[in-house]
Amino acid sequence: MQGTELVTFVNTQVVPVCIFLIMMGMGLSLVPNDFKRIVKYPKAVSIGLLNQLILLPIIGFTLANVMPLEPEYAVGVMLLVLCPGGTTSNMFSHIAKGDVALSVTMTAVASLITVFNLNSG
Repeated sequence: MQGTELVTFVNTQVVPVCIFLIMMGMGLSLVPNDFKRIVKYPKAVSIGLLNQLILLPIIGFTLANVMPLEPEYAVGVMLLVLCPGGTTSNMFSHIAKGDVALSVTMTAVASLITVFNLNSG
């Protein structure tokens, strides 16, 4: 296998399988009561989403303008702060023995909000 073929194989075959296995492992550790608790006490999701979707982009924009960054790095900072959480944040919550149900819920809701927000413009 050539170098570019190997990279393509890893990106199209290996990475999706690894993400699937990570998400499956986390999903198997959750029970319906975890999500019932999230629905019963939505304050944590609201605070998390407010921080993730409003406060974090404001902080990132401020840092990108205040710090003497090259334009490419400033764009990179903005791309990072504008992306909703995902598999990696869920995995770190699981490893840290945090509230995985909250992390998964925030990922799902933030992803939906982001998709609908992008389509409304």
